[in-house]
Order: sequence, then structure tokens, then C-alpha cells
Amino acid sequence: MSGGEWYEDGLRFECTMCGQCCTGAPGFVTFTKQEGRAIAARLGVSEAEFLARYTHAMPDGRRSLNERETEFGNDCIFLDRETLPGKAVCSLYEDRPLQCRTFPWWPDNLRSASAWRRAARQCEGIGQGRLVPVEEIRISRDAQVGRDRAVNR
Repeated sequence: MSGGEWYEDGLRFECTMCGQCCTGAPGFVTFTKQEGRAIAARLGVSEAEFLARYTHAMPDGRRSLNERETEFGNDCIFLDRETLPGKAVCSLYEDRPLQCRTFPWWPDNLRSASAWRRAARQCEGIGQGRLVPVEEIRISRDAQVGRDRAVNR
């Protein structure tokens, strides 16, 4: 059964490990309390230390992962450009926030074909690789919507 999305035939995407989704203009990566606990555990620090060292408060009261200025832009503090030369990898990959896991299937990117093309100008993996079925896209899109509600509580 079709939901009538403009992308009902699916979309192509394959991560190239370029790091473009983890750098650029100053931005934010919010996370739930549960995600914060998982990241703290992965780092082997207390939740309080994780929050103090690796995050900052946003004007709306939520917290975001820190960024650091690099030649590429404002990299996420957990973006590793050293381990695999020429590639950018997430040092939290298995425990990265859902915001990161669901990229590029964010509602804003899927709003229209032109929004998808706009996202592709920043992400070289959009339009590449395997055809991702609409059902799989919906799962990630809807998870992001539910996550946003949880973070904003």
C-alpha cells in the first residue's frame, strides 16, 4: 500500500564516509537522555562528565554534542578523520544519536524532490548506491519524528 510520497519508488543512498553530514556551518546534534547515557558508557565516563566535556546547552534548554573548528568546517567532536585517511568516521558509530542514524531520511530532506536535491548538494552519497525501498525510508523518517518529540519533552 502506497503512502503517496513523491519517493514511493524508493531513493538511492550509500554513505561514502565523506563526513559532510557531520561538519559545516554551526549546527546541533541533540540526543535523548537514554542516548546520552549510552554515549557516556561508551566513553567510560559518568553522565555528568559526558555532559560537561562533550555537550553544550542550547537556548531552548536541550543539549547538543560539541563541535570543533577544522579546515572542513565545524566537525562534530566525535568525527574521526585520522583513523582511515581520506575518510570520516564516527567514533561513536554504534551508539550515535538517532538524529545521526536516520540521516538522510529526515522529514525536511524528504519534504519534496527539490528538498532532496538540496540535501544532495551537501551529501555525495545521495543518489548513489542501492535503491532504498520506501518502507525502509518511512521507518527512519518516522523514527526521527518520534525522536524529535522525545527530545523536545
